[in-house]
Amino acid sequence: MRERVLVTGAAGFVGRHAVKALRARGFAVHGVGRAASAEAGWHAADLLVPEERRALLVQIRPSHLLHLAWDAEPGRYWTSARNLDWAAATLDLAQAFAASGGRRFVGVGTCAEYAWGAARLDEATTPCRPATLYGAAKDGTRRILEAFAGQTAMRFAWGRLFYLYGPGERRGRLVPDALQALTAGTAFPTSLGLQRRDFLHVADAAAALAALVAGDVTGPVNIGSGTAIPVRTLLEGLAARIGGAEHLDFGARPLSPTEPPVIEAGTRILTETVGFRPRFDLARGLDDTVAWWRAQGQPPA
Repeated sequence: MRERVLVTGAAGFVGRHAVKALRARGFAVHGVGRAASAEAGWHAADLLVPEERRALLVQIRPSHLLHLAWDAEPGRYWTSARNLDWAAATLDLAQAFAASGGRRFVGVGTCAEYAWGAARLDEATTPCRPATLYGAAKDGTRRILEAFAGQTAMRFAWGRLFYLYGPGERRGRLVPDALQALTAGTAFPTSLGLQRRDFLHVADAAAALAALVAGDVTGPVNIGSGTAIPVRTLLEGLAARIGGAEHLDFGARPLSPTEPPVIEAGTRILTETVGFRPRFDLARGLDDTVAWWRAQGQPPA
Protein backbone atom coordinates (compact mmCIF):
# COMPACT_ATOMS: atom_id res chain seq x y z
CA MET A 1 0.00 0.00 0.00
CA ARG A 2 1.29 3.46 -0.91
CA GLU A 3 2.11 5.84 1.89
CA ARG A 4 -0.57 8.46 2.46
CA VAL A 5 0.32 12.12 2.71
CA LEU A 6 -2.11 14.81 3.79
CA VAL A 7 -1.46 18.22 2.18
CA THR A 8 -3.09 21.18 3.87
CA GLY A 9 -3.53 24.29 1.76
CA ALA A 10 -3.63 21.98 -1.26
CA ALA A 11 -5.58 24.47 -3.38
CA GLY A 12 -3.12 27.29 -2.75
CA PHE A 13 -0.28 28.71 -4.82
CA VAL A 14 2.30 26.23 -3.53
CA GLY A 15 -0.14 23.46 -2.64
CA ARG A 16 -1.33 22.76 -6.17
CA HIS A 17 2.24 22.22 -7.31
CA ALA A 18 3.12 20.20 -4.21
CA VAL A 19 0.27 17.75 -4.85
CA LYS A 20 1.71 17.01 -8.31
CA ALA A 21 5.24 16.66 -6.97
CA LEU A 22 4.17 14.24 -4.23
CA ARG A 23 2.14 12.12 -6.62
CA ALA A 24 5.19 11.92 -8.89
CA ARG A 25 7.05 10.45 -5.91
CA GLY A 26 4.45 7.71 -5.50
CA PHE A 27 2.47 9.04 -2.54
CA ALA A 28 -1.27 8.60 -2.23
CA VAL A 29 -2.09 12.28 -1.83
CA HIS A 30 -5.02 13.60 0.18
CA GLY A 31 -5.58 17.34 -0.14
CA VAL A 32 -7.67 19.48 2.15
CA GLY A 33 -9.25 22.88 1.59
CA ARG A 34 -12.30 24.79 2.76
CA ALA A 35 -14.21 24.32 -0.52
CA ALA A 36 -15.48 21.00 -1.87
CA SER A 37 -13.90 19.56 -5.01
CA ALA A 38 -14.54 16.61 -7.30
CA GLU A 39 -10.81 15.89 -7.46
CA ALA A 40 -9.80 12.44 -6.23
CA GLY A 41 -8.39 12.41 -2.73
CA TRP A 42 -9.87 15.81 -1.87
CA HIS A 43 -11.39 16.64 1.52
CA ALA A 44 -13.29 19.77 2.54
CA ALA A 45 -12.57 20.95 6.07
CA ASP A 46 -11.89 24.14 8.00
CA LEU A 47 -8.61 23.51 9.77
CA LEU A 48 -9.29 26.34 12.21
CA VAL A 49 -12.13 24.24 13.65
CA PRO A 50 -10.60 21.67 16.07
CA GLU A 51 -13.26 19.01 15.50
CA GLU A 52 -12.87 19.18 11.73
CA ARG A 53 -9.08 18.87 11.64
CA ARG A 54 -9.09 15.99 14.14
CA ALA A 55 -11.85 14.15 12.28
CA LEU A 56 -9.85 14.53 9.08
CA LEU A 57 -6.84 12.76 10.60
CA VAL A 58 -9.02 9.95 11.96
CA GLN A 59 -10.54 9.48 8.51
CA ILE A 60 -7.32 9.53 6.48
CA ARG A 61 -4.71 8.18 8.93
CA PRO A 62 -1.85 9.75 6.94
CA SER A 63 1.69 8.55 7.43
CA HIS A 64 3.05 11.93 6.25
CA LEU A 65 1.76 15.47 6.51
CA LEU A 66 2.79 18.57 4.53
CA HIS A 67 1.31 21.58 6.29
CA LEU A 68 1.04 24.57 3.97
CA ALA A 69 -2.21 26.12 5.20
CA TRP A 70 -1.81 29.55 6.80
CA ASP A 71 -3.17 33.06 6.29
CA ALA A 72 -1.34 34.42 3.22
CA GLU A 73 -3.68 37.23 2.14
CA PRO A 74 -1.52 39.76 0.25
CA GLY A 75 -1.09 43.02 2.07
CA ARG A 76 -2.37 41.79 5.43
CA TYR A 77 -0.67 38.58 6.48
CA TRP A 78 2.44 40.28 7.90
CA THR A 79 0.45 41.83 10.74
CA SER A 80 -2.79 39.81 10.85
CA ALA A 81 -3.94 38.46 14.22
CA ARG A 82 -4.96 35.32 12.33
CA ASN A 83 -1.31 34.30 12.59
CA LEU A 84 -2.08 33.41 16.21
CA ASP A 85 -5.05 31.29 15.15
CA TRP A 86 -2.92 29.40 12.64
CA ALA A 87 -0.10 28.88 15.13
CA ALA A 88 -2.53 27.31 17.60
CA ALA A 89 -4.21 25.20 14.90
CA THR A 90 -0.84 23.96 13.64
CA LEU A 91 0.28 22.82 17.08
CA ASP A 92 -2.98 20.95 17.65
CA LEU A 93 -2.79 19.43 14.16
CA ALA A 94 0.71 18.09 14.83
CA GLN A 95 -0.32 16.66 18.20
CA ALA A 96 -3.34 14.90 16.68
CA PHE A 97 -1.21 13.67 13.76
CA ALA A 98 1.32 12.10 16.13
CA ALA A 99 -1.46 10.57 18.22
CA SER A 100 -2.96 8.97 15.10
CA GLY A 101 0.33 7.26 14.27
CA GLY A 102 1.67 9.83 11.81
CA ARG A 103 5.39 9.43 11.18
CA ARG A 104 6.64 12.55 9.36
CA PHE A 105 5.40 16.13 9.69
CA VAL A 106 6.80 18.80 7.37
CA GLY A 107 5.81 22.33 8.28
CA VAL A 108 6.35 25.36 6.08
CA GLY A 109 8.00 28.49 7.40
CA THR A 110 9.45 31.66 5.97
CA CYS A 111 12.67 33.58 5.50
CA ALA A 112 10.98 36.23 7.69
CA GLU A 113 11.89 34.11 10.71
CA TYR A 114 15.51 35.21 10.39
CA ALA A 115 17.21 38.34 11.69
CA TRP A 116 17.55 40.14 8.38
CA GLY A 117 20.83 41.86 7.64
CA ALA A 118 23.26 39.01 7.00
CA ALA A 119 24.53 38.70 3.45
CA ARG A 120 23.34 35.08 3.40
CA LEU A 121 20.74 33.46 5.67
CA ASP A 122 21.92 30.10 7.00
CA GLU A 123 19.93 27.61 9.07
CA ALA A 124 22.81 26.89 11.46
CA THR A 125 24.45 30.28 11.90
CA THR A 126 21.87 33.03 11.27
CA PRO A 127 19.79 33.80 14.37
CA CYS A 128 16.00 33.87 14.20
CA ARG A 129 14.77 37.31 15.30
CA PRO A 130 11.60 38.00 13.30
CA ALA A 131 10.66 41.62 12.62
CA THR A 132 6.97 40.86 11.92
CA LEU A 133 4.08 39.07 13.62
CA TYR A 134 3.95 36.63 10.71
CA GLY A 135 7.61 35.72 11.11
CA ALA A 136 7.28 35.45 14.90
CA ALA A 137 4.26 33.16 14.64
CA LYS A 138 6.09 30.86 12.22
CA ASP A 139 9.29 30.85 14.27
CA GLY A 140 7.46 30.19 17.54
CA THR A 141 5.46 27.37 15.97
CA ARG A 142 8.63 25.76 14.62
CA ARG A 143 10.38 25.91 18.00
CA ILE A 144 7.49 24.25 19.80
CA LEU A 145 7.09 21.55 17.16
CA GLU A 146 10.80 20.72 17.29
CA ALA A 147 10.58 20.27 21.05
CA PHE A 148 7.40 18.20 20.71
CA ALA A 149 8.90 15.96 18.04
CA GLY A 150 11.86 15.33 20.32
CA GLN A 151 9.49 13.65 22.77
CA THR A 152 7.58 11.54 20.25
CA ALA A 153 8.21 9.14 17.38
CA MET A 154 7.17 11.83 14.88
CA ARG A 155 9.96 13.05 12.59
CA PHE A 156 9.80 16.79 11.97
CA ALA A 157 11.21 19.06 9.26
CA TRP A 158 10.56 22.71 8.48
CA GLY A 159 10.90 24.15 4.98
CA ARG A 160 11.63 27.89 5.03
CA LEU A 161 10.31 29.47 1.84
CA PHE A 162 12.00 32.50 0.34
CA TYR A 163 10.52 34.54 -2.56
CA LEU A 164 8.32 32.53 -4.93
CA TYR A 165 6.81 33.30 -8.32
CA GLY A 166 5.21 31.29 -11.11
CA PRO A 167 1.93 29.88 -12.45
CA GLY A 168 -1.09 30.31 -10.22
CA GLU A 169 0.13 33.31 -8.25
CA ARG A 170 -2.71 35.67 -7.38
CA ARG A 171 -3.00 39.42 -7.65
CA GLY A 172 -1.63 41.59 -4.88
CA ARG A 173 1.87 40.19 -5.30
CA LEU A 174 4.79 41.54 -7.30
CA VAL A 175 4.85 39.39 -10.42
CA PRO A 176 1.13 39.16 -11.27
CA ASP A 177 0.62 42.85 -10.55
CA ALA A 178 3.56 43.78 -12.77
CA LEU A 179 2.28 41.50 -15.56
CA GLN A 180 -1.14 43.11 -15.34
CA ALA A 181 0.29 46.62 -15.60
CA LEU A 182 2.66 45.76 -18.45
CA THR A 183 -0.11 44.15 -20.47
CA ALA A 184 -2.63 46.91 -19.79
CA GLY A 185 -0.09 49.61 -20.57
CA THR A 186 -0.54 51.30 -17.21
CA ALA A 187 2.16 52.64 -14.91
CA PHE A 188 3.68 50.25 -12.43
CA PRO A 189 5.12 52.42 -9.65
CA THR A 190 7.85 50.63 -7.75
CA SER A 191 11.06 51.21 -5.84
CA LEU A 192 14.39 51.59 -7.59
CA GLY A 193 14.50 47.80 -7.44
CA LEU A 194 18.08 47.59 -6.25
CA GLN A 195 17.26 45.40 -3.24
CA ARG A 196 18.26 41.81 -3.95
CA ARG A 197 15.92 38.92 -3.23
CA ASP A 198 16.14 35.16 -3.60
CA PHE A 199 13.46 34.22 -6.14
CA LEU A 200 12.47 30.60 -6.80
CA HIS A 201 9.94 29.19 -9.26
CA VAL A 202 6.97 27.76 -7.36
CA ALA A 203 7.26 24.33 -9.03
CA ASP A 204 10.82 24.06 -7.75
CA ALA A 205 9.72 25.08 -4.25
CA ALA A 206 6.99 22.44 -4.34
CA ALA A 207 9.40 19.78 -5.59
CA ALA A 208 11.84 20.68 -2.82
CA LEU A 209 9.09 20.29 -0.21
CA ALA A 210 8.11 16.93 -1.72
CA ALA A 211 11.74 15.80 -1.44
CA LEU A 212 11.71 16.90 2.20
CA VAL A 213 8.51 14.93 2.86
CA ALA A 214 9.95 11.81 1.22
CA GLY A 215 13.31 12.05 2.98
CA ASP A 216 14.51 11.84 6.55
CA VAL A 217 16.18 15.23 7.07
CA THR A 218 14.98 16.95 10.23
CA GLY A 219 14.94 20.56 11.38
CA PRO A 220 14.81 23.75 9.30
CA VAL A 221 15.74 23.70 5.62
CA ASN A 222 15.91 26.81 3.44
CA ILE A 223 13.86 26.53 0.24
CA GLY A 224 15.44 29.04 -2.14
CA SER A 225 17.58 29.34 -5.23
CA GLY A 226 20.73 30.29 -3.33
CA THR A 227 21.24 33.37 -5.49
CA ALA A 228 19.64 36.74 -4.80
CA ILE A 229 19.03 39.09 -7.73
CA PRO A 230 17.91 42.74 -7.88
CA VAL A 231 14.13 43.08 -7.97
CA ARG A 232 14.75 45.36 -10.93
CA THR A 233 16.22 42.42 -12.87
CA LEU A 234 13.07 40.37 -12.34
CA LEU A 235 10.79 43.20 -13.47
CA GLU A 236 12.90 44.00 -16.50
CA GLY A 237 12.87 40.30 -17.39
CA LEU A 238 9.07 40.34 -17.39
CA ALA A 239 9.00 43.48 -19.53
CA ALA A 240 11.41 41.89 -22.03
CA ARG A 241 8.84 39.12 -22.56
CA ILE A 242 5.60 41.13 -22.34
CA GLY A 243 6.66 44.55 -23.60
CA GLY A 244 5.85 47.85 -21.98
CA ALA A 245 9.14 48.41 -20.18
CA GLU A 246 8.43 52.13 -20.25
CA HIS A 247 5.61 51.55 -17.76
CA LEU A 248 7.99 50.33 -15.05
CA ASP A 249 8.21 53.47 -12.93
CA PHE A 250 11.35 52.76 -10.92
CA GLY A 251 11.80 55.04 -7.94
CA ALA A 252 8.15 56.11 -7.77
CA ARG A 253 7.78 54.38 -4.42
CA PRO A 254 10.29 54.76 -1.61
CA LEU A 255 11.78 51.59 -0.21
CA SER A 256 10.93 51.15 3.45
CA PRO A 257 13.94 51.75 5.72
CA THR A 258 13.21 48.38 7.35
CA GLU A 259 13.75 46.55 4.05
CA PRO A 260 17.15 44.80 4.06
CA PRO A 261 19.39 45.27 1.01
CA VAL A 262 19.65 41.52 0.43
CA ILE A 263 17.73 38.37 1.38
CA GLU A 264 19.52 35.26 0.09
CA ALA A 265 19.13 31.64 1.11
CA GLY A 266 22.00 29.48 2.15
CA THR A 267 21.13 26.22 0.39
CA ARG A 268 23.82 23.77 1.53
CA ILE A 269 21.34 21.57 3.44
CA LEU A 270 18.84 21.63 0.56
CA THR A 271 21.37 20.67 -2.09
CA GLU A 272 23.81 18.46 -0.18
CA THR A 273 21.64 16.79 2.48
CA VAL A 274 18.16 16.75 0.96
CA GLY A 275 19.73 16.30 -2.49
CA PHE A 276 17.56 18.80 -4.33
CA ARG A 277 18.52 21.29 -7.03
CA PRO A 278 16.13 23.66 -8.85
CA ARG A 279 15.05 22.84 -12.40
CA PHE A 280 14.28 26.43 -13.41
CA ASP A 281 16.82 29.21 -13.74
CA LEU A 282 15.42 32.75 -13.87
CA ALA A 283 15.11 32.87 -17.67
CA ARG A 284 13.24 29.57 -17.90
CA GLY A 285 11.14 30.46 -14.88
CA LEU A 286 10.01 33.77 -16.36
CA ASP A 287 9.32 32.11 -19.72
CA ASP A 288 7.12 29.53 -18.00
CA THR A 289 5.32 32.14 -15.89
CA VAL A 290 4.54 34.41 -18.84
CA ALA A 291 3.41 31.46 -20.97
CA TRP A 292 1.01 30.33 -18.24
CA TRP A 293 -0.29 33.84 -17.72
CA ARG A 294 -0.95 34.33 -21.44
CA ALA A 295 -2.72 30.96 -21.64
CA GLN A 296 -5.28 32.12 -19.09
CA GLY A 297 -6.60 34.66 -21.58
CA GLN A 298 -7.13 37.19 -18.80
CA PRO A 299 -5.18 38.78 -15.94
CA PRO A 300 -4.63 36.64 -12.84
CA ALA A 301 -7.52 36.94 -10.37
